[in-house]
Amino acid sequence: MLKVLTLSSLLFLFIGNGGLAMAQDEGSLNSGTIDSQFEYIYNVSNSYKENNQEYKIVKRTNLDKLMSNMLDSMSSMRQEVLGLKTQISNQKDSIASMNTVLVQAEVEKEEAIANKDNFTFLGIGIHKSAYSSIMWLLVAILGIALAFFSMQYMRSFKKIKKAQNDLADVQEEFDTHRKNTLDRERKLKRELVDAQMGK
Repeated sequence: MLKVLTLSSLLFLFIGNGGLAMAQDEGSLNSGTIDSQFEYIYNVSNSYKENNQEYKIVKRTNLDKLMSNMLDSMSSMRQEVLGLKTQISNQKDSIASMNTVLVQAEVEKEEAIANKDNFTFLGIGIHKSAYSSIMWLLVAILGIALAFFSMQYMRSFKKIKKAQNDLADVQEEFDTHRKNTLDRERKLKRELVDAQMGK
C-alpha cells in the first residue's frame, strides 16, 4: 500500500509540477543546444527516493523529442562532416594541382635561367661565361697580333725608307758620275778634234 501511495503521489507530482514546468519551459526542447535540452529535461523531471536510491521520472514525449533533436543534430553534423570532407578533398585536389603548377613553374624557371645563360653559336650550345671568355681571349690574341704586325710594319717601313734614301744617294752619285763621265768624254772629244785639226 505504501508503494501504491508513493507511485500515485509521484504521478500526481509529475502531472502537476511537470506539466506546469513543461508549460513554462516547453520551448527549451525546441531550441538551444543539446546540453541545454538535457539540462531542461533534468530540471523538469520529477525526483523520488526509494530504498536510499534517487530516481528521476522523465516524460516519454520529452525523451522522444530529445532523441529526435539529437538525431537531427547528428544528421546535420554528418552533413556538415560530409561537406567538410568534400571541402578537404577539393582543397587537397587544389593543393595537388597547385603543386603541379609550382613544379612546372620551377622547371620553366630553370629552363629560362639555362636559356638566359646559354645560347647557340654556329650550332653549338655555349654558356655565356664561356663565350665571354673565348671572345676576350680572341680580342687579346687579335690585339697581340695587331701589335706584332704593327712592329713588323714599322721595322719594314724603316728599312724601306733607308733603302729609298740609299737608292737616292746611289742615284745621285750615279748622276754625278755620269755627268763627270760625259764632261770627260766631251773634253776628250774636243782634245781629239783639236789634235786632228792641229795636224
